[in-house]
Amino acid sequence: MEEQVGAYWHRWITRTANRRFPEAAVALEDIQKTVGVLFRALGGDAGLKVEASYATDHFGHRSLLQKIAGSDKRTHSAWRDEQALLLPPVIDQFPESKLNRDLYLWLAMLASGMEHNAKLHWMEQNRINSASTLQRFPGFQPRYLHLVKATLSNRPPLEKIPTEQQPAEQMIRDLLLDPFTPIPSCNRVGRQFTPVPLWLVPPPDHMEGIQSIQTEESSSSDDSSQSKKPKDQKRRKAERTENPDGKSGLIALRMETIFSWAEYIKVDRTTDDDEDEDAEHRADDLDHLSITRDGQTSGNKLKFDLDLPAAEYDDTPLHDGIRYPEWHYKKHLLVPRQCRVIPYLATHAEPCTLPQQLSQSARKVRRQFEALIPTRTWFRGEMEGAEVDLEAFIEFTADQKGQSQGAEPALYRNFRTGNRDLSTLLLADLSLSTDSWVNNHSRIIDVIRESLHLFADALAHTGDQFSLYGFSSRSREHVRFHQLKTFEEPFNDTIRGRIQAVKPGYYTRMGAALRHATTLLSKQVASRRILLLLTDGKPNDLDHYEGRYGIEDTREAIFEAKRAGLYPFCVTIDEEGGDYLPHIFGPAGYIVIRRPEELPLRLPRLYAQITQGPQ
Repeated sequence: MEEQVGAYWHRWITRTANRRFPEAAVALEDIQKTVGVLFRALGGDAGLKVEASYATDHFGHRSLLQKIAGSDKRTHSAWRDEQALLLPPVIDQFPESKLNRDLYLWLAMLASGMEHNAKLHWMEQNRINSASTLQRFPGFQPRYLHLVKATLSNRPPLEKIPTEQQPAEQMIRDLLLDPFTPIPSCNRVGRQFTPVPLWLVPPPDHMEGIQSIQTEESSSSDDSSQSKKPKDQKRRKAERTENPDGKSGLIALRMETIFSWAEYIKVDRTTDDDEDEDAEHRADDLDHLSITRDGQTSGNKLKFDLDLPAAEYDDTPLHDGIRYPEWHYKKHLLVPRQCRVIPYLATHAEPCTLPQQLSQSARKVRRQFEALIPTRTWFRGEMEGAEVDLEAFIEFTADQKGQSQGAEPALYRNFRTGNRDLSTLLLADLSLSTDSWVNNHSRIIDVIRESLHLFADALAHTGDQFSLYGFSSRSREHVRFHQLKTFEEPFNDTIRGRIQAVKPGYYTRMGAALRHATTLLSKQVASRRILLLLTDGKPNDLDHYEGRYGIEDTREAIFEAKRAGLYPFCVTIDEEGGDYLPHIFGPAGYIVIRRPEELPLRLPRLYAQITQGPQ
């Protein structure tokens, strides 16, 4: 009975103390794409993701009912760091859903033009950013005034706030109503005030010395037909702590047996004996996570340094390498001669025919590509030919009668097969991640190998100029660029043997490989030059090439390829490719193959669509 009465009391006091409006709530996941597009369209950093923020403590005024209910101790604020724009996962501040939606849009607009100035107090910086945002987008001013009015109506009256907090509250009200007038006393404001939902706060990691981490649910290696758990993008606060030493736990034996035989089991009694299967849900209820290194291996991810094989077992380097720059996005400059790309040729590749299991697929692809084979046609304006070009002869005669001095006449025509004026370079990712299994029968590297076979066979059938390369890396000094087929080499069993010999290894320094591919393809004389990248994941390497650094360098390499007149396009089997590939290649510069086993057949068809349009 007491528990039931307590539950009734808790529900009543919590509902009574609640100042929010859940019936008008707007969730970030419902508006995330709109906010992201708006943020980037208005000049925000295109490399930042839009994610949900985590709750932080605030030290502002709470009503008596809120103190009794123990609610509103924490709040979801908005801020921007080097990796993401973090917004509240749900906004239910106002009784109208339109106002809650407008608050998301306002925060995105505010963040798009924010410039950090360490010399300014964060409240003064919000005032300046608010004023500049309203000046840039005057059409949003009426909505901003509605948001300010609704925000002020939700804030506690001045007379109900402790005396020491009243100056800060009055200053906040003045800044919200008139962001164009500076107030010089911001630096004297402490942290004891009610949160302001219309402002961006400094990243809590900088304020509290606490790290923010992002957890990702690892994909299952089971059958691909099984449903996979969606990626968890929630940010959490975390701090480093020491590993329990096992000396502070309970005594696990009776003292009277200390002089008798006993079994010793190495176990840390200060932690749970058994794995907590519900650990993820328990972690969501914690204010912050404590992270330590326990010296035990993890079954989820493994990262280690890879040694290069001995020379007699490795492929043959063609020369000492070519130096290329690398983009440092924090410094906004290309660091010259930062990477060394070394071309390799397979040493132990035996010539072979097309694998038997691909014969039927190859015939099918060839039939589909027959429409791309150029037909025989008349070529006019030739210096030599099988027949006289009557139209050219008439034009030449008219010029002669008009006493026009033209160039040497081209009065012949020939009947021959035309050539499609394009060149294609396919660059395949051969990093160690391609050694993972797609299903019970094939690995990613097997799928890539089959794709190269069918792609090359199809292009050789059409007569298009093409080349094939693969790449992997082990730091910036050793970017391996595997030569499978150059533009000058004919497609034959030797090329098929090199394709059959490809194997996974090392990491993915994508920017350097793309720059070298751009250099090779730029030498081709063609009206259209296509650079196809075939990969299974993000760029990464040992020496600080993970995360945004690698993504921004790859993006800059793509810009360089476009400036050179190339058409870069990415084909990936990474299910999360949609999160970062639009930033690198643009919204129409990539495609995600959801079922990797379909890649061998889809790659040639995709090439046909790129070069000729939908078939």
